[in-house]
Amino acid sequence: MRQLSPGENQPLPSSTIRVQVRSASPVNTSAILVTDNGRVRSDADFVFYNQPSARGVQYRDEGSVDTVTVDTTAVDRDVSTIAVTASLDGTGPSSFATAGALQATVFDAAGTAAADFTVPGLTSETAVVCLEVYRRGDQWKVRAVGQGYDNGLSGLATAFGITVDDDPAPQNAPRMTDPQPWPPTASPTPQPPTPSPVPNPAVAPVAAGRTPGGSMQSELFAPDHAEVQAQGITKQGSKMCRVGLNGDVMARQGSMVAYQGDLHFEALGSGGIGRMVRQAVTGEGVPLMKVSGRGDLFLADNASDVHLIDLDGSDGLTINGSNVLAFEPSLQYNVERMNGAGAMSNAGMFNCVFTGRGRIAITTNGSPVVLNVAGDTYADPQAAVAWSSSLRTSVKTNDNFGLNTLLGRSTGERFTLAFAGQGFVVVQPSEQPPGGFIGGTGQGKDAGVGGALGGFLGR
Repeated sequence: MRQLSPGENQPLPSSTIRVQVRSASPVNTSAILVTDNGRVRSDADFVFYNQPSARGVQYRDEGSVDTVTVDTTAVDRDVSTIAVTASLDGTGPSSFATAGALQATVFDAAGTAAADFTVPGLTSETAVVCLEVYRRGDQWKVRAVGQGYDNGLSGLATAFGITVDDDPAPQNAPRMTDPQPWPPTASPTPQPPTPSPVPNPAVAPVAAGRTPGGSMQSELFAPDHAEVQAQGITKQGSKMCRVGLNGDVMARQGSMVAYQGDLHFEALGSGGIGRMVRQAVTGEGVPLMKVSGRGDLFLADNASDVHLIDLDGSDGLTINGSNVLAFEPSLQYNVERMNGAGAMSNAGMFNCVFTGRGRIAITTNGSPVVLNVAGDTYADPQAAVAWSSSLRTSVKTNDNFGLNTLLGRSTGERFTLAFAGQGFVVVQPSEQPPGGFIGGTGQGKDAGVGGALGGFLGR
């Protein structure tokens, strides 16, 4: 990977690249598409959290980093430059002088880092052009820039010809709360502070000077119980999930506890004929519903603890279908057999494997521990909730088979799931027994013995 200095350039490593912007302080990342005159054609050329895509360019908030994806084959011919910028969001330092390092990294289509630029010498600036992806004839290149602006995102946008209202909306990006990248990093990445709430236009605001309880007085009306304001899948307390929806989300059937706005619900079963057949045999899967529209959706599952995981595409997540609460449509999942492990896992012999890039909300019975698998790692079969799909799994027998076993005398820990390789295992502080030999995890008509083989040799 090449370390760029201000003004340096190099050809793009592939026609499709990802630029990840990382900062020690919370920033708003954007991409600005300009023509040869250095200005946008219209406000549609400003790609940011509230307008996340243009032809060939897409923005994505991934928790600790923001990502701008550029497909040069899809960019309009009259666009000559795509400026990748970062601006302080107002919740942290007042300038980049005390904001810490600001870094932009370019990845090729295979996910290999090709170039990196750490912006040097920032002082009073509150907005910065980090990189430029630009066209030279039929070739695309990337250049390190590092040009700063003292008047924030508004001044930067105006410099490129973007119309800024006299009474602009709050500049705080609706960043996802409690993001957990998957796979998790060995040393936790500092998380940005929670931004100021972003009002949802689908919900009528409370009149000024009034509390939600009107004339009533109660600790229920304290800010701790107020609705979280953010886009996408977020946590509402520790046992509920809130989805600020403007599009689609996939959720577990029966998990809706409340919603506001114009939302529509469509039952999907297990999602697809192939998965439906596999679920009929294995008892594994996620009974899904698709929720569409614009508004606020609240999800929960029997007061279980809710956790958010962001998959970055480098590894999959193997999980029991009953622990899936909601996920973004950008993720793909399938029902797969767990190689080397028998019927003793909480996730069963067959599991749901999620792949791709996106966010998933999962549930656990209690506060879990995430084990870093560097050597041999073992977990109780009913406590292991989820793990990196790249891990190798097997079953370790702890009790010696003999007369005591036949008489029903056992340590209670006869079988243990063994994990090897590089990855992570999520273990909950509870031992919920599976539904049977191939544990059924459905609801309604999907619940019960767990499919055609359910109940056979169940513990």
